[in-house]
Amino acid sequence: MGIDPRRLSDEDLLRELGQLHQTRTETLLHGSDDALRNHNERMSELEAEYLRRYPQRHIDAERLREGARQRV
Repeated sequence: MGIDPRRLSDEDLLRELGQLHQTRTETLLHGSDDALRNHNERMSELEAEYLRRYPQRHIDAERLREGARQRV
């Protein structure tokens, strides 16, 4: 099911993640059970690799519970 995420360049990893996120709704609404299962598995693999590479990624304060409370 695709190249091992550990072997992807950063650019390829981000491109693959973007493509999966773009096709998520279509797969959920119209894909077979196998297609959805494969989509879930691949997305999980790619997201885990991203988090492994970027454990200190920027966290937007607006995306935290405290930030949401401040908006209200």
